[in-house]
Amino acid sequence: MRVDKYLWCIRYFKTRSIATAACKKGQVKMNGATVKPSREVYPTDKIDVRKNQVNYILEVLDIPESRLGAKLVGMYVADKTPKENLEKLDLLKYSKDYYRKKGTGRPTKKDRRSIDEIYENDEFFTNDQEE
Repeated sequence: MRVDKYLWCIRYFKTRSIATAACKKGQVKMNGATVKPSREVYPTDKIDVRKNQVNYILEVLDIPESRLGAKLVGMYVADKTPKENLEKLDLLKYSKDYYRKKGTGRPTKKDRRSIDEIYENDEFFTNDQEE
């Protein structure tokens, strides 16, 4: 099976075209070497996938017939990713929760409360309201 199809089958990429693009960009390595999307995958191969700033290390256990359900993925691939890499993913999730580019869209409820708090604590705005 092709490496792009394999990564799609084991649900590391949502579509096969995204998996192909990752291979072409050099984000997929097999046994230490960068691979093209058409490279064949065999059991016992080690695949390194860089996705979302995290390096995943996968070991191929078996080749599936087609795309798998999420519960069956463990029969075909062993995830050997170090815990440090997965902790980096958690940090990325936390940083994205509180980050929003300035000037994009309306303020969130949290932003609105912060703005109201600034207005309440500022003497300039409290004096104008009393007049």
